[in-house]
This record gives sequence, structure tokens and C-alpha cells, in this order.
Amino acid sequence: MVQNLTMRDLVSPKAVVASLDVTAKKDVLHNIATSAAALLGKDALIVFDVLWERERLGTTGVGQGIAIPHGRVPGLDKVCGFFARLTHPVNFESIDDKPVDLVFLLLAPESAGADHLHALASVSRLLRDPKLCEQLRQAKDAYALYRLLTETQVAQAA
Repeated sequence: MVQNLTMRDLVSPKAVVASLDVTAKKDVLHNIATSAAALLGKDALIVFDVLWERERLGTTGVGQGIAIPHGRVPGLDKVCGFFARLTHPVNFESIDDKPVDLVFLLLAPESAGADHLHALASVSRLLRDPKLCEQLRQAKDAYALYRLLTETQVAQAA
């Protein structure tokens, strides 16, 4: 079912932050967990705990300045995405040891099954494009970031 979802299905304009000013990985996760929880009507501590536990299994810093933290949250009814561009790159213990400045958070229902993995693969494919990542780093504001994320996906699907 999620295989046919677009980025517009995963992320809304309110779920994009253009300049998150943090200095450490734990701060990144805390801030995006708090923002995501507020939008979803969930407990921020529960969302943070899910992300932190996942991070303890291994870094979600996938390289090239990108991190894709993700996890399953009790009570969600669909897979949800949140995007943040960091003001300053942060050490995320990424697989290539490069600091992270682009973060795409994915939260899924506990019962998501393969939907979570399909959404994760879609985000990973999207952010693997170096040209798009450079455009995301240069975008003026949150709406420009949202447009890049969602319109690029639509163009690739066509």
C-alpha cells in the first residue's frame, strides 16, 4: 500500500523546519521528536524514546550529511514524515563520519509491517540525489524545502 505513496503523503508543509539550531545528535532527535509529537498529538517523550532506542541499535546517519531517524510509535494510524535542515552540521556518527545537516524523520504505526520499510526506501532513494541535497541546503525557507521534497518525488514518479 505505501509503495505508491508520494512525499506529499508522508510530509506536510507544517512538518518542515528550515533552520534547526542544535549542537548534538541527542538534541536533534529531541527537537524533531518534540515537533513531530506536537503535530501528531502524541507524547514527545515517547517519540524521543523510540528514536533514541533505534539510534542505539546503530546510527541512522546514512552518509553525505543525511540522517533518516525512524521508528514505530504506538497509536499512529499512518506513516508520517518530518524534515529538518540543521543550521550547523552535527556529528551523527554517520557511516561515512561526515556531520549531518539534513534530517528526514519517519514515524510509523506499530503495525505498519512493510509499509515502514517501503517509506524508508522511498526517502532514502530521494535523498540519494546529490543535486537535490544541494538544492535543499540552499533553499530559502521551509516552504521552498517542502516544494523541493514533494515536487522532486512527483517528477521521478512520472
